[in-house]
Amino acid sequence: MPNTYTQLYIHFVFAVKYRHAVIDGKWEGRLQKYITGVTQNNGHKLLAINTMPDHLHLFVGLNPKQSISELMKLVKGNSSEFINKEVFTKRKLYWQEGYGAFSNSRSQIDDVVKYILNQKEHHRKKTFREEYLQVLKDYAVEYDEQYIFQDLLDG
Repeated sequence: MPNTYTQLYIHFVFAVKYRHAVIDGKWEGRLQKYITGVTQNNGHKLLAINTMPDHLHLFVGLNPKQSISELMKLVKGNSSEFINKEVFTKRKLYWQEGYGAFSNSRSQIDDVVKYILNQKEHHRKKTFREEYLQVLKDYAVEYDEQYIFQDLLDG
């Protein structure tokens, strides 16, 4: 579209259903490459991706031709289909309903990329729940505790 200029950086976080720790280091690289392809094939720029056994972080330069919700629908749907088709896990993988999407300024890119790439070290000190609640607090996002990602005990 002529005369349309954007600079949109979105940090996504989403979890495996009931936070089952099923994302394995043996195939997480293939999952990351697959999600990179989905993201880039939809006209977005992938800035960083990293997985933990029970959740995923994705940092994207967003193309405004596609909504955030449509991108997440494609990324989550296509990637779970890929994982299940390849039979990477003993039981089918499902992503939890919902996701976190947090906007960032250009000046924050390096910090967000480092944060995402340093997830394994970061989670030696904090659980995913602690991390996610801190991100919500940092971005001043109001939330209802009952809708925070379900744990195994909740499901």
